[in-house]
Amino acid sequence: MIIHLTIMMVILGCAVVTIIPRIVPFLVVRNMTLPQPVLKWLSYVPVCILTALVVENFIIQTDHSLKINWPVIIVIIPTLLIAIRTKSLSITVVSGVVLMAVLRFIVS
Repeated sequence: MIIHLTIMMVILGCAVVTIIPRIVPFLVVRNMTLPQPVLKWLSYVPVCILTALVVENFIIQTDHSLKINWPVIIVIIPTLLIAIRTKSLSITVVSGVVLMAVLRFIVS
């Protein structure tokens, strides 16, 4: 397989553009002590990301309306209870994935 130089340069450019915003912030704040309000604000980032992923999956947009994806709701309820009880993002994500896998195995 032959890769033209132009395509290779585009791929490398995309890699650099993708890596820079992910790595540079860690390099900048690695040796800094962040103020308490910033640390508190950053503590909400995982919760916001998880919420965005969940909401995206349980609302289905059709041509003219929104519908609820009931299998996802069935999994969200015990996962939410697990999240409240454990207060661990890792355990919450793993339990949600396992519960969804079990539900899809049962339904299919």
